[in-house]
Amino acid sequence: MRLPTAQARARFAAARVARLATVSADGTPHLVPVTFAVVGDRIVFVVDDKPKTTTRLRRLANIAARPAVCLLVDVYDDDWSRLWWVRADGIATVLDVDDEAVDALAARYPVYVERRPRGPVVSIEVTGWTGWAAQGPSI
Repeated sequence: MRLPTAQARARFAAARVARLATVSADGTPHLVPVTFAVVGDRIVFVVDDKPKTTTRLRRLANIAARPAVCLLVDVYDDDWSRLWWVRADGIATVLDVDDEAVDALAARYPVYVERRPRGPVVSIEVTGWTGWAAQGPSI
């Protein structure tokens, strides 16, 4: 069943990880998992200090080239009556600093309290929520 916007947003906000889809300037899709927080009408995530092969991340270059992005959270279960997914579409902006975003992330992920990330922060203005669940509303 299609989820009403408020239920889709609530399921998304309760999830621990999302998949971020971006597209490069040449049209190549790119998909990565991200930790995130929902702050008002925005979804935010930060480039943290986990080991990475480079600080020139493809997701940031893709957002600079094409700021329209999509995030997906989902639950799979062998009992298909428990399946659900929610997609958030939006326009992303890369910010050098966003203390409100980092505070929201630290409230969700204790590691960010111990090692506060320095950024950059990606802020996504959500333009639409779409969701589906095999059964009625429960998170």
